[in-house]
Amino acid sequence: MRYPTVLFDLDGTLIDSGAMILASFRHATRTVLAREIADEELVAAVGGTTIYDQMRTFDPERVDELVRVYREHNTPLHEDLQAFEGVQDLLSLLRSEGRQLGIVTAKRRRTVELAFRVLDLERYFGSVVTAEDSERHKPDPEPVLAALGQLGSRPSEAAFVGDSPFDMGAGKSAGLFTIGVSWGGLHTAERLHEAGADTVVHAPAELIRVL
Repeated sequence: MRYPTVLFDLDGTLIDSGAMILASFRHATRTVLAREIADEELVAAVGGTTIYDQMRTFDPERVDELVRVYREHNTPLHEDLQAFEGVQDLLSLLRSEGRQLGIVTAKRRRTVELAFRVLDLERYFGSVVTAEDSERHKPDPEPVLAALGQLGSRPSEAAFVGDSPFDMGAGKSAGLFTIGVSWGGLHTAERLHEAGADTVVHAPAELIRVL
């Protein structure tokens, strides 16, 4: 195997959450700001900075209210959350090969646990780095390096898989082989390449050939 350690982003990479994230951003900005914001602008920062930083770009004076309304809308949607087709088969295969797996996400731990209660994914991962686990966030390499540290792995033996430009930037800055995935629905393959993806794949099964 090329990479005995594989790190994954969560939203848009393992779990099909793009539509609910967009819906919750749209609900929050309409409710609090009474504004119609283009979808491209709403999701431009998804996958990198914290939700507080994302909301600050819409209105720095009403960040707390925006986050509260977003979470009130977003939390119940987790009950219907699904993993992307083929993801669990992929994770099971990678683990059976003896690889170490980790998650690096900008989500807070409480929200990650919501997803884990609905989807049987947590058992595959030896490291889960959330927003609370690093001072800086993607595209800074700090959370990626934190996951490697928890797994006892080196950048040269690891790959990072994600659906956003922030994932690509963090992976490259940390010295990992960086793989973009196109199925997340929020960021284009072109943006992933521009952000430094070493390659872009279009289905979970394709990752096996790359890894």
